[in-house]
Amino acid sequence: MKLIKNIIGRILAFWALLMFAITMFIFMWFYIPCAFLPEPHKTRWHRIMSQFWMGLFMILSGIRFSVKGKEVFDGLENAVVVCNHNSLLDIPVSFPFLPRANKTIAKKSFSYIPIFGWIYTSGTVLVDRKNNKSRQESYEKMKHVLTHGLDMLIYPEGTRNKTTAPLKSFYDGAFKLSVDAKKPIVPVVLLNTKRMLPVSPSMYLKPGKIEMHILPAIFPQEKTSDELKKEVFDIMGVYYLANNKD
Repeated sequence: MKLIKNIIGRILAFWALLMFAITMFIFMWFYIPCAFLPEPHKTRWHRIMSQFWMGLFMILSGIRFSVKGKEVFDGLENAVVVCNHNSLLDIPVSFPFLPRANKTIAKKSFSYIPIFGWIYTSGTVLVDRKNNKSRQESYEKMKHVLTHGLDMLIYPEGTRNKTTAPLKSFYDGAFKLSVDAKKPIVPVVLLNTKRMLPVSPSMYLKPGKIEMHILPAIFPQEKTSDELKKEVFDIMGVYYLANNKD
């Protein structure tokens, strides 16, 4: 039975990868305006196209998706959004379906993938975490994103959480950015992605429902970045344990 489940999971993963590639070739033409539009119009157009692309991809791959807590953004100034990171599914579903246009921090290595890399770069702030200069440049770019009235989406764990803990330890960047820019932090918890597309076994997909839960904003006033980081880490960890079905 386990062998059969593994075979089916790998077939479904291959199918999803094929659907991702086919739909990318369909939608890539609609990203061309990103090469000419100024900010923030470029990011807003990119988000709209990504909603159509990822919406179709999820339907074809047997993935359902829901968002809870959109009202958190009602009347809220632009913010630093922080999201947990368990799976390769996280980034494609998070930044298009947040209630407002945003840029996300992303690995520079992905930008070298043909076609996808260009689409990916258009909607992100790239960073090479192993390069100090790149990290500093990306931090300045993230501050620039906030000056355009856009939200900045950051995965503070840095890479996928391959541990059994609800969260990996957080990097400082998102919280330092919030304090420096005086912008609120909005915690977002993605549920079920680790079960659906796990790190191990590789190339294994179990279709199901991804849930994005948006938690109340936390304001940085009168807090240090370390205090803010601990507060957000604790809130997200407790929420994940209480609600995740993995």
